[in-house]
Amino acid sequence: MGAPLAGTEAEHLVAALDRLRVTFRWKADGLEAAGLGTRIPSSSLTLGGLLKHLATVEDFYSTQRLSGTPMPDAWDDNGWDDADDWEFISAATDSPDVLYALYDGAVERSRSLFAAAVAERGLDGEAHASWPDGRHASIRRLLFDLLEEYGRHTGHADLLREAVDGRTGEDPPADWRPAR
Repeated sequence: MGAPLAGTEAEHLVAALDRLRVTFRWKADGLEAAGLGTRIPSSSLTLGGLLKHLATVEDFYSTQRLSGTPMPDAWDDNGWDDADDWEFISAATDSPDVLYALYDGAVERSRSLFAAAVAERGLDGEAHASWPDGRHASIRRLLFDLLEEYGRHTGHADLLREAVDGRTGEDPPADWRPAR
């Protein structure tokens, strides 16, 4: 796993993002509700909350920010009007199957939508997201924002998973596949 030795900028950027996606998913994999709800002292973060948060980030960036289209139906019944951290809070009542499905589905949709956008417009292509002065973000910018989001939260997942069962490591084993 990893970026090609001599690929394009887009190939390197997408490969780095996919490596973090896979590492994050491996850190959260195969847990029941208790494991997904484990916290470490002084933090309210859980692996379940991170799964749901990153699922929303994937869908938000690949729809509203990329093309201006609505988020998928999976997010129609949400509580963002009442709490900015709704996805972190509500994950505590979601089953592991729901959390894994939300995350896996969002990553699949996001990969597809970003691949199509990069193929059609390139990394410099305009995204729908814009500033008040009318300047639009590039597709490159959105991918870097996703990369940054994963960098932060994969680090959180490292600590949380180690607290659950001692799992550590940078990358999953070569033969690893998600359990669900």
